[in-house]
Amino acid sequence: MRPLLEEPDQDGRVPDRPLLRDDPKFASGKIAFFQYFAVAVFLFLVTGYWDLQVRNPDFYNQRAERNRVKSLPILAPRGKILDRDGRIIVDNHSSFSLILSRENLRQENLDPIAQGLNLDYDELLERLRRFDRSRPRYEPIRIKEELTRAELAFVEAHRDEEFFPEMEVIHAQRRLYPRDQLAAHLIGYTGEISEAELDMAEFAAYDQGDIVGKAGLERQYNDWLRGIDGQRQVVVDNLGREHGAKVLKEAIPGRNLHLTIDLDLQVVAELGLEGRKGAVVALDPRTGEILAMVSRPAYDPNKFAVRIRSADWRDLVQNPDHPLLNRAIQAQLAPGSTFKPIVALAGLESGLIDPGMTTHCSGGASFYGHYHRCHKRGGHGTMGFYGGMAQSCDVFFYNVGNRIGVDRIAFYSEMAGLGQKTGIDLPQEREGVVPSTRWKVRRFREKWYPGETISVAIGQGALTVTPLQLAHAIGGLVMRGVWHQPRVSKEAKVGQPRVWSLQEDNVRRIMDGLYAVVNDGGTGGRARIPGIEVSGKTGTAQVVSNQFIQSSKQGHLYKDNAWFFGYAPREHPEIVVVALLEGGEHGYLAAPIVRDVIKVHFDKKSRQKRSQPQTFTRNLPPAGAAATIE
Repeated sequence: MRPLLEEPDQDGRVPDRPLLRDDPKFASGKIAFFQYFAVAVFLFLVTGYWDLQVRNPDFYNQRAERNRVKSLPILAPRGKILDRDGRIIVDNHSSFSLILSRENLRQENLDPIAQGLNLDYDELLERLRRFDRSRPRYEPIRIKEELTRAELAFVEAHRDEEFFPEMEVIHAQRRLYPRDQLAAHLIGYTGEISEAELDMAEFAAYDQGDIVGKAGLERQYNDWLRGIDGQRQVVVDNLGREHGAKVLKEAIPGRNLHLTIDLDLQVVAELGLEGRKGAVVALDPRTGEILAMVSRPAYDPNKFAVRIRSADWRDLVQNPDHPLLNRAIQAQLAPGSTFKPIVALAGLESGLIDPGMTTHCSGGASFYGHYHRCHKRGGHGTMGFYGGMAQSCDVFFYNVGNRIGVDRIAFYSEMAGLGQKTGIDLPQEREGVVPSTRWKVRRFREKWYPGETISVAIGQGALTVTPLQLAHAIGGLVMRGVWHQPRVSKEAKVGQPRVWSLQEDNVRRIMDGLYAVVNDGGTGGRARIPGIEVSGKTGTAQVVSNQFIQSSKQGHLYKDNAWFFGYAPREHPEIVVVALLEGGEHGYLAAPIVRDVIKVHFDKKSRQKRSQPQTFTRNLPPAGAAATIE
């Protein structure tokens, strides 16, 4: 190209400046830069396209879909709990829960959300932290159950705004327990799974935030009662407003649990313990089915149904009456004279006690240098087997125990199921203690002294049982040596009954004595029911020694526990009832509770029998005979 010539100025001179020329190197540098830039942009786009369409299409499709579709859980209701007649004991009720979408979560929103929902801000932060640690980011978290009307109004007023896109309300079915704490310990309660429970094998299939059974039947049959959650998709706009929904998976409700409990007997037993500490257990000795089980004082399971308040939990834990203790299967206490039938069985079956044995009771007797009193200060006079059982003479049974020894008592006690779990389908059952020479060496590294047997022979000393164990033991005895495993649910898996060959005459003598306790001037006359042959046994058990009572200023505060067991009818028992009154002082005071439960059982049976349709048969003439019409 020809160089450009600059024009001369007014004086005809050409300016002394460099001439502009076409520079090939300058132009080629620019072109190269733009070429490399274009290639880089192209490669970036190709790489992104490859990652989006080829390597991870599902991942990005889901991310894009979540910009307009929310996936929400459909909570499955737990199964109902029904009594033996199909009446509802535990039901569900409709409620609303709040969940937070953690993908849309803004940290600055947590404080106003906590205030609007009456939540503790620090607890909410900790809850989110634990959930973030264990669950994927796209999964929502439930932060509030059982929303009140005011809380629902708060959510409705704010969740459609741009400032609170993370809030979402879902429908739920929550537990509804009976009023007045009915069968609270038996049923148990539900609650959110804890960190410790997540590490347990039985909760391996559960996630953070799930509701599980915490105690009683709710825990024992948690997998049975639990349903399977469903899922629905909701189409939303950029402000979180819904514009349609579809169900992806229906929720499957939990299965109903049918109990062996008779609600009528349960209510009567509850009323009998109203305002007292103790327990009542009623069972059918023919099958092992539990007909009623009560423990008092109790608690309100409805407080646990969502999340119990810290103050309420503290009150329960610090209560000196221990309302969380299921006394029916966990209270391990000396049974007092209700243990005497087992001692009598040990003496008769071992052959060391003659049925015609007699002893004289003057109000007490000395054994191994120690004087043991009878409960009747003036004494019973000369006592035989029948009178010793009917009048619950301690001196008579001191002599029985002294003759047979603690190891034979232990053998027949364990045969009857004492000192071991019964295997009932409830969690946290206790074993109790049946002392023996071997037990003391293993436990205390000391030998057993014969004088200790004297106390065990009347149900004191180191011997402890639970009310369920006592009912189970007596049930097997009056069934002539057949012990059925106790159960509360009809779905329970039970093995074959334990059978022990007992001599009929020995069992008959014991049962005659137990009948006399109630019907022949014995200590349990308050359990008598006209028209029903009730048998039973009283028991008064000390909780501290006589020496402590006499030496301590606080001794008068430790009142004796009152026990009574009864069964009916006399020959073929179909119900056994045990009542324990802590601090009840006298065994006969527990007898009316047992009487009332037995009476309701037979009254109900009589009504059912009358209500059954009557069937009539006609006497037809024999084949071939001529029929006549009158």
